[in-house]
Amino acid sequence: MMQSHTLYPIGTPAQPWSAAERAQWLSRQQIRRSYADEVVSRLQASMPAAGVLVQYGELDYPSLGLPRYPLFAVRSRVWQPQRPTALITGGVHGYETSGVHGALQFIAEAFEVCSERLNLLVLPCISPWAYETINRWNPLTLDPNRHFYSASPAQEAAAAMACVAEYAPHVDLHIDLHETTNTDNSEFGPAKAARDGVAFDWHEIPDGFYLVGDTERAEPQFQHALIQAVAQVTHIAQPDKHGCLIGEPLQQHGVINNPKRQLGLCGGMSAARYVTTTEVYPDSPQATAEQCNRAQLATIVAAIDYLLRERA
Repeated sequence: MMQSHTLYPIGTPAQPWSAAERAQWLSRQQIRRSYADEVVSRLQASMPAAGVLVQYGELDYPSLGLPRYPLFAVRSRVWQPQRPTALITGGVHGYETSGVHGALQFIAEAFEVCSERLNLLVLPCISPWAYETINRWNPLTLDPNRHFYSASPAQEAAAAMACVAEYAPHVDLHIDLHETTNTDNSEFGPAKAARDGVAFDWHEIPDGFYLVGDTERAEPQFQHALIQAVAQVTHIAQPDKHGCLIGEPLQQHGVINNPKRQLGLCGGMSAARYVTTTEVYPDSPQATAEQCNRAQLATIVAAIDYLLRERA
């Protein structure tokens, strides 16, 4: 179903945005929650003994008059090269709340136990300005989750890639925590279409949890194991009448695939054998915020268990 260009209040139909429209978009954004209070303070208060808090960079947009945002990761205090390594990323899209809070919950509740068996690197909030303004984009109207490649123009993606290269150069498992929300159709999809001067390609929002594997590293048994684990916490999304989720054909129950490297997705930044992106639906009448966070946590723990079984 194709929607009209005129759904979005900025720009001229069929014309990509210029600097003026981008500035207009930025002027409409407001701080709606606190990265310092909700993310940084929680990290500092719940740091496990087996982890160390690392500042791996700082977001700085001086020409836009925005504050600087320190970027934090939690790394295993004792790093053992002979062990497998798991990378967990959250908040690439700052508005996807359970991606951030699921990562924080993992750090607080499961990091200590899991770190006894493997190396861990967790980046819980890659896009703090977007977290505060509840946005998909960064201040330059770039989607960080399309800019994970060399010489990235997105500071968020570039800093995250540099962090992984420095602290976890070999990754066996990568879980990237996301949500699919109703605002993907009401705000963020129309905004992207307006920015690019194209028609908005509407897709039904799936009601429930699903995973996005990598076309090049599908690992269907791995994906299946994660779906089984999450099904104990919340419901799994059913495909639409075309057998798709968000326009992508279903590969198995609750799983679709994307070419992550080709699209510049966060999940494509490492050579990990096992990689997946979670998609939680926080707007479902069948799920609570706590269930969404727990679904993210369940995915991470199940993925680590699967990796360790395969390496045994």
